Amino acid sequence: MDRLWSPWRYQYISKTADSSSCIFCDKVRGVADDENLVLFRAEHNFVLLNLFPYTNGHLMIAPYGHVATLSELDAPAATELMRLAQRAETLLRERYNAPGINLGMNIGACAGAGVAGHIHLHVLPRWPGDANFMTTVGETRVLPEDLSDTFAKLRHGW
Repeated sequence: MDRLWSPWRYQYISKTADSSSCIFCDKVRGVADDENLVLFRAEHNFVLLNLFPYTNGHLMIAPYGHVATLSELDAPAATELMRLAQRAETLLRERYNAPGINLGMNIGACAGAGVAGHIHLHVLPRWPGDANFMTTVGETRVLPEDLSDTFAKLRHGW
């Protein structure tokens, strides 16, 4: 197994290991949206960048309410979440010229949820051939865009 040195990730790992803290709830309570990479706040949900993106433009939509399952989300929040996903799809196609979009939720730790107690929808732009040699053989993802550039590119589309 290859190891990549990423000391910046320790802050995330140590924070999520604390079960009394939720990264989504912390970001909602925060007021520094630029620092927290919060792109947009709607009535029931907010949109933010993923700190550890799978692709450039990888964003997430999370409800303000701390709910662990989709079935716990009330109808207004669920409806708004889907409307925000529609807007995210349009925005990612416009800003990244992405012909494909992945939408996904991992509900529960055994399903791969990194934050199992607070549902969130991942929205990722995709392109033909974006699973290249580095990803397929090297098991390494290369992201050519800094998160601050991604934030600036997407912030004003909401």
